Amino acid sequence: MRSLVNFFCLSKSKRPPGFEEHAILASETAFNVNEVDALYIMFEELSSSIVDDGLIHKEEFLLALFNCSSKKSLLAEKLFELFDVKHNGVIEFGEFVRSLSIFHPDAPEADKIAFAFNLYDLRHTGYIEREELKEMVLATLSESEISLSDDDVEAIVDKTLQEADSNGDGKIDPQEWKQMVKKYPSLIKNMTLPYLREITLAFPSFVMETEVPDSDLVC
Repeated sequence: MRSLVNFFCLSKSKRPPGFEEHAILASETAFNVNEVDALYIMFEELSSSIVDDGLIHKEEFLLALFNCSSKKSLLAEKLFELFDVKHNGVIEFGEFVRSLSIFHPDAPEADKIAFAFNLYDLRHTGYIEREELKEMVLATLSESEISLSDDDVEAIVDKTLQEADSNGDGKIDPQEWKQMVKKYPSLIKNMTLPYLREITLAFPSFVMETEVPDSDLVC
């Protein structure tokens, strides 16, 4: 009996910082318990790819997305910031599951719309301002390896702002964004990852090998 108690205590002591019970996470997200179990295995791989401390650091997050920990990406930086709900520079398991849940096909559309709005609200003003919209357009074009002239980029920004900014104050508020998404559902298309339905069968392609030589971490 003593050995059983010791084993139970040892198991609890090995839990990473910010650990949350899988059943609780399942009850609060679009995942079931088995899917949360599978996500925990994925999380362990990601969180030990560079620093083995049970937390996902920004470099590990970039490594998962781009197979390179030093690539600069406005979208990835903003995604990391949104996943890091506590704003302490790392992603804990509970934050990882809750954030990924928003991308689940069964997640409420309202959550996807709000997350996408926050992705564009780079300066946390509660609005998407013109300069922020331009930065995100440029970042999206860069990620897609599409090159447009400055005039074309300005035209896209002006047209989007003109169509979305219904009250004419020069910025997009959450309600205006919601109406824009209603008119153009493709704006949140990337907020749904179909393979999250099958997370127990196979990991997404962005999960890398857990052991990465130091020489491979700089592109």
